[in-house]
Amino acid sequence: MESEHRPLMPHMRLDELLAELQVRLNAVLATRDRVHALLEAVVSVGSDLDLETVLRRIVETATKLVDAGYGALGVVGQENSLIQFIPVGLSEEEIARIEHWPHGLGLLGLLIKDARPLRLRRISDHPESYGFPPGHPPMGTFLGVPVRVRDEVFGNLYLTEKRGGGEFDEEDEAIVIALATAAGVAVENARLYEESRRRETWLQASSEVTTSLLSGAEPGQVLALVAARARQMSDADLVQVLLPDPAGDSLRAEVVDGEGAEEVLGTAFGMSATLAGDAFAQGEPLTDADLQSAPYLDSPLRRLGYGPGLMIPLGAPPKVRGVLALAKRGGRLPFSAADRQMLHAFAGQAAIALELAEARRDAERLGLLEDRDRIAKDLHDVVIQRLFATAMTFMSTVRLVEHPEAAKRLQRGIDELDETIRQIRSSIFALQISHDQAAPSLRGQIVDLVEGAGGHLGFMPGLRMEGQIDTLVPEGVAEQLLAVLREALSNVVRHSRATRADVSAEVSGDGVTLVVSDNGVGLGEGGRRSGLRNIEERAVRLGGAAELESPAPNGKGTRLRWHVPL
Repeated sequence: MESEHRPLMPHMRLDELLAELQVRLNAVLATRDRVHALLEAVVSVGSDLDLETVLRRIVETATKLVDAGYGALGVVGQENSLIQFIPVGLSEEEIARIEHWPHGLGLLGLLIKDARPLRLRRISDHPESYGFPPGHPPMGTFLGVPVRVRDEVFGNLYLTEKRGGGEFDEEDEAIVIALATAAGVAVENARLYEESRRRETWLQASSEVTTSLLSGAEPGQVLALVAARARQMSDADLVQVLLPDPAGDSLRAEVVDGEGAEEVLGTAFGMSATLAGDAFAQGEPLTDADLQSAPYLDSPLRRLGYGPGLMIPLGAPPKVRGVLALAKRGGRLPFSAADRQMLHAFAGQAAIALELAEARRDAERLGLLEDRDRIAKDLHDVVIQRLFATAMTFMSTVRLVEHPEAAKRLQRGIDELDETIRQIRSSIFALQISHDQAAPSLRGQIVDLVEGAGGHLGFMPGLRMEGQIDTLVPEGVAEQLLAVLREALSNVVRHSRATRADVSAEVSGDGVTLVVSDNGVGLGEGGRRSGLRNIEERAVRLGGAAELESPAPNGKGTRLRWHVPL
């Protein structure tokens, strides 16, 4: 009977049982609260579709769930390095004291190479510990968990300094792993949303640019529209349209859209030591995750404090017309492969705008030249011929006039007709050249030199130009030809004492030939040989030859012939 009244657990008092029950109930309640908190965190992380907002919310939520003092998310880029570091728990003053963010070395690099959760009592005790950047606050306990997007490791969650002096336990690790799984889904959703938004923007922008091109808008307006839409599509802070300068040794920002556009407009990018110059030379898009750590020391974007950069050539080799340069402020996510591919296709429309503008200018120039050619032909075939016929009639009439004063006046009229014919011929040559002061044609420059010499000689030299001088003579040959003509005319003015001079420039199948002749005193003993030496050297450098002679039997007059093959 005594055994029936014995307590079931003689060594445990009732209050101890109740206390243990209370502890277990508290543990169950705490677990329930953490599960609820985790569920709320998952919902919170997935409630936004802006990628940068999602990333910061992931870090903030993780630090709250495991009661960590500090947290960060490192985004992994190419070559297993951190391309973005998002910290939580540091004040602005602490951030300012840090010399640079971690690059993914040491313990953080171990998590990148071996993407498995890592939990430590003290960071410094691990053999892979690399230490902190200068100015970084000391940290002890550590919990690191990879964030995966499908089969790709997007980045790692880093949590340090468990509040209360404790260590991160297995439950903390399980909570963060669960959050990281949900974070991967949220990151993928944000990426897909950005991709769809980007495509929609791309379609709208393409439609706008196409409409502008077809409506005949000015190239500057089209390029400004391209820059604005490119910045909108890529979420860049600054977009520039860089076009080569006339010298061809640098790229200049002709159109700018974004922060501080007025300050950047007109900035020059060298063809070497800049990312833009390399993109222009190679004809391929180039990206850099951080221009501040890149080898492009001369880059204006680096000097202005920009980080990620993307350079898209306008057109394909060998006709690259410029570069679309995009940049983000330091610390932001670099441009993705999707940005690069989409903007490369979009930049093709900017190249089309430049192509159409050039074709339109050529068409307008061609129409103008055709009009001038028609007018010049009418002047030559009708006006000059009638004036010449009239002059011939007057000349035959002079002999029939017996009164000396009448004959003198008639002769003066004949001279005036000759001068009028000469001026009309000069006008014909002027009509056949472009009056674009930024890029004068070779014909125009020859006419200018001859007319300039006429002012010093007291008479206008004769001028004859034949062949496609403006189109077939390369720029380098044209420069040498003009130098030779300038020196030859100078010799005629200073030494010849001529009353007549003639200039002939002809382009034929075997090259370009310049002939300058006069009826002056001739060469004399060693005359004008020093000038000829320079003229000969110019011809020889181009594979041609030059010769100077006195064509008249009495040694009077000079004739310079300068020929260069094309």
